Amino acid sequence: MNKFARRVMVTGGAGFIGSHLVDALIKKNLKVHVIDNLSTGTLENNKQWAENDRFVFTKKDLLSKRPLVLSDEYDVIFHLAANPEVRVSSTSPQIHFQQNVVATYNLLETIRKAKCTPTFVFTSTSAVYGEPLVIPTPEDYAPLKPISIYAATKLACEALITAYAYNYGFNAIIYRFANVVGPRSGHGVIHDFIQKLRKNQDELEILGDGTQTKSYIFIEDCIAAMLEGAEKTKAQVEVYNIGSEDQINVKAIAKIVMEALGLRKTALKLTGGVDGGRGWKGDVKIMLLETGKIKSLGWKPKFNSQEAVKETAKILSRT
Repeated sequence: MNKFARRVMVTGGAGFIGSHLVDALIKKNLKVHVIDNLSTGTLENNKQWAENDRFVFTKKDLLSKRPLVLSDEYDVIFHLAANPEVRVSSTSPQIHFQQNVVATYNLLETIRKAKCTPTFVFTSTSAVYGEPLVIPTPEDYAPLKPISIYAATKLACEALITAYAYNYGFNAIIYRFANVVGPRSGHGVIHDFIQKLRKNQDELEILGDGTQTKSYIFIEDCIAAMLEGAEKTKAQVEVYNIGSEDQINVKAIAKIVMEALGLRKTALKLTGGVDGGRGWKGDVKIMLLETGKIKSLGWKPKFNSQEAVKETAKILSRT
């Protein structure tokens, strides 16, 4: 039986990735309940489903003292609610601890107390690997040594989810994402470059030395991989990397964004960065994921990193 035969919950479903996931689930004729506190997500992202009887939105903070009420009506819970700003963690680590770890713990406790057994799908990050010695990095790489507070909180969530799944009898899927880009994204290097260039077309500041080289995956490919894994995974707890098969550096991204905006004479100003050319403390400089595991289920990305960046820059430059 299709795991999505009844009803699905999406925490953070009004955010960038969450809203695209909601779109895909509704199009599969599923009943979708979105939980979001709207701290970074917007109702605009879900507006096309506002009048759809298979869509329900609840404004709710998982940190609220009033607990979320759950029943066994949910086949799958996609937990995307989190603070996505990696740089925040260096100055305000409590934000990521509360919004990532505590919020996840509260949701897991709600599931435990309700004695329900949905498939629990969690969106983690490639940053949990820290700076691996093996690139592309496989899911079984160890030891995991995150270098940002954000990544540490995501890894803590992975551990909590795994323990709760084994102790309380539900299945869990953990996705470790590369950099996800596409329409509706409100943070990240492409969004930031566009905002900077709209303020100053003569010069573009680039944090770091510009050689930071990472994998970027288009949102359409990311959602397809998430659904493929949720449909076909049989293990009680499974971890998948989701990313493109190549990399692109920050200077190349800057040039793509400038081209999307029709700019040809903008000077690039490299800040030099910290700790060997990183954009900020905790910035992983080189990242590429081994994705053979998710591809073995039948998924394959349509866009490589450069194509994903170009498509995103084209879309965001028009909004």
